[in-house]
Amino acid sequence: MDIFGHILTHNILPLAFMVAVGVVMQRIFRLDIKTLSKLNFYVFSPAMMFELLFHTEISLRMFREVMIFFVLFMLLQYGLAETAVRMRRYDGGMKSAMRNTVLFYNSANYGIPINQLAFAGNPVSLAVQVLIMMMQSLIPNTYGIYSVNAHKADWRSIVRIIRTMPVIYVIPAALLMRVCNVSLPEFVETPIIYMSDAFIGTALLTLGAQIGAMRWKFDRSILQDVGLASFLRLVAGPLLAWGLVAALGIEGLTASALIVSSAVPTSLSSVLLAVEYDNEPDFASQAVLASTALSMLTVTIVIFLLPI
Repeated sequence: MDIFGHILTHNILPLAFMVAVGVVMQRIFRLDIKTLSKLNFYVFSPAMMFELLFHTEISLRMFREVMIFFVLFMLLQYGLAETAVRMRRYDGGMKSAMRNTVLFYNSANYGIPINQLAFAGNPVSLAVQVLIMMMQSLIPNTYGIYSVNAHKADWRSIVRIIRTMPVIYVIPAALLMRVCNVSLPEFVETPIIYMSDAFIGTALLTLGAQIGAMRWKFDRSILQDVGLASFLRLVAGPLLAWGLVAALGIEGLTASALIVSSAVPTSLSSVLLAVEYDNEPDFASQAVLASTALSMLTVTIVIFLLPI
């Protein structure tokens, strides 16, 4: 019960409060959601990614283990999502919307605090989570952009869009600077920290604004779609991770951190992509909201059942 109460008061309720503020702001002021999403994509998210990668100690062995796990895990999740897409016979943008809600998970503003809670701030587990967060930032800005545009744009246009995403340049730059032991001048590092700190709040406000702007439709089909997406993300995800770490022979703290990283709810990236490219934003917002609420129970169970 201590874990349950801690997750509720330190993770779920603060997230819910920020989302609620976004809902109220949207109802009163009719915010420009497109502008909010652009701030997240082009400013705050890249700054957060650079700041964490630049300051977190990561060994070569850990990097290799986490990358192998992540690639295999994403392939397995894609297979599950594709099975769901075919069974439900989705068409158009709904195909990519369902895939994105399963594949993109909240490894930053939800995953980092949960990791710190479950492992008492252990630097090894934090390094694992930062690597997962790095990949979960890169994939939405590449494959995610392709998936939401593939049914309505040619590949040259999609490539041009991807090339404008700062994250694809920020990640290699941060890693290279770490390897070469390059330091940042204070007048550069300070604004990066300010922008990094702004990411979580702005992303949650954007989710709230989208929820406040949409027309809720509680018909059976949407409830089934949201329920299916939440099940694949919150239940199938950690089960796949559990089997995968065993198959790869990953043990100890690294294995536990990878399992916890896979159990978090759908990422805000799926909403930001849906809003930015007008691809089923109502479904994406409801899926994020539902999976975040349900994760209060499912993440607690996963932490309780950890092998260490």
